[in-house]
Amino acid sequence: MSKQVEFFFDVGSPASYLAWTQIAKLAQRHDAEVVYQPMLLGGVFKATGNASPATIPAKGRYTRVDFLRFARRYGVPFAHNPFFPINTMQLMRGAAAYLGTERFVPYVEAVFQAMWVDGKDMGNPEVLAEVLAGAGFDTAELLQKLNDPAVKDRLRQITEQAIERGVFGAPTMFVGDEMFFGQDRLDFVEEALG
Repeated sequence: MSKQVEFFFDVGSPASYLAWTQIAKLAQRHDAEVVYQPMLLGGVFKATGNASPATIPAKGRYTRVDFLRFARRYGVPFAHNPFFPINTMQLMRGAAAYLGTERFVPYVEAVFQAMWVDGKDMGNPEVLAEVLAGAGFDTAELLQKLNDPAVKDRLRQITEQAIERGVFGAPTMFVGDEMFFGQDRLDFVEEALG
């Protein structure tokens, strides 16, 4: 596979969840590889001066409705999380820890399911442990990974790379040097891959 789409995301982003449900199928249609890039959206926001749409009441109300529209279009379940927004540092360290392994996709899918379908408080360590144990993860092993300096550094490096490349929110996708922001830009990603 010579074609690639880089997918920068944070599990705390409902738009990332919606795009996640589509990106692998989209890439497969074009014989392209998805290069997953878990980043810390809070770090991106801090570095770029951006903020969640939820911080602007009118925009927050609109995006909640719009996310439901996209979920219907994609035929996927979606529910606004009552605990949103949460600090996703531990969750994204988990994604960075499993990146490049066969456990990466199951980890991210379990977290996205808990966040954006089941409405769980994934900022609560007990809830996180329960969700991941239910998905077949060894929570003691995961806790060790979350505190591993190499994992922390990997997440920091991916986040810094995202910022250097002009990322200001999630999800952000790249096909070559062309950047596409938002779950509502997947048609342009598909066009670029075609």
